[in-house]
Amino acid sequence: MNYLRRAAARAQAQAMLSVLHRDHPDTTQRLGVGALHELRQWPGLEVREIPDERSGNGCSVSGAYFAGSPAVLAVAASASMARRDFTALHELGHHLQQTMVELMDVLLDQPDGGATLEESACDAFAADILLPQPLADQHITAAGPTAGAAVALWRASNASRMATCVKASDRLPAPGHVLLIDSDGALAFAASHGLPPLRRGSDQSHVSVLRTALSGSGRTEGRGRLAYRDGILGDELYLQTAAMGGYLLAVAVTDLAPWRSFAPSARQAGPEPAEYTCAHCGEDFTSYAPACTRCESAPCPDCRHCGCDRKVSERQCASCFVVHPLAMFDGASSRCRDCD
Repeated sequence: MNYLRRAAARAQAQAMLSVLHRDHPDTTQRLGVGALHELRQWPGLEVREIPDERSGNGCSVSGAYFAGSPAVLAVAASASMARRDFTALHELGHHLQQTMVELMDVLLDQPDGGATLEESACDAFAADILLPQPLADQHITAAGPTAGAAVALWRASNASRMATCVKASDRLPAPGHVLLIDSDGALAFAASHGLPPLRRGSDQSHVSVLRTALSGSGRTEGRGRLAYRDGILGDELYLQTAAMGGYLLAVAVTDLAPWRSFAPSARQAGPEPAEYTCAHCGEDFTSYAPACTRCESAPCPDCRHCGCDRKVSERQCASCFVVHPLAMFDGASSRCRDCD
């Protein structure tokens, strides 16, 4: 499903470009050179620069889209010009998808109403305008992006760091991320493929590979687990980093790392079952279910009991004080049959 999501985002971005060429011919090149300047000339649109702290609307970028007449493309004023152009194009992607019927229909077919696809397609659409395929082909080979190649692509273009991350992630050979990390180890931007997306602003400084890169030249590689919300760690990934103009670019993949000659999957193949003997009915069984924290046994699939429900097999007679099997007692009687 995650692989299809990238294919769907790529198809939606291409459809958005087709709509752009149809309704606004000859504008793609001007958008690539100066998106903010070009979009300020469009009727029915207002480009508004806002403080960065007001842009947190769930977008992967520091911006927001507000439908209306005119529709508003809000762009964080504190960002660099290249970043503002990428943000403006991302928000233009929202505008196209929320106003063009042929694009809206694709979103409505998605299980989540199209929220994930819309966001991913906006990133891909913006990156395609700023970083045309021929330029990307000059720097990223069929094996996939290395951190150094992604930085070289950025330096050869006028695109933002974020646009470069998106373009590089589009060519990841396996599930993974292309990350932009600030000097404190916080995630400034992430473009993900085949793995759950990481939250912008999350602290990744605990990852030793990233910590080493931040304290040194920026170039390093190794393995590590990235942090999701509430301190939850993801799968172990191969990581390679490179300095990127005051930030750190990191490429992280589960396997097929382009900078290694051999990179088997670092990811867990799936949950491992455990074997138990039921303390209640004595049956042996295998289970994927979580074990009870008290008895460290999963529930038996036959009798539904864990080890906390251990069956009592003996009882002491209240008359002769001899411990007998339960079969020597009638029901809940405290006296054995010999004493009755």
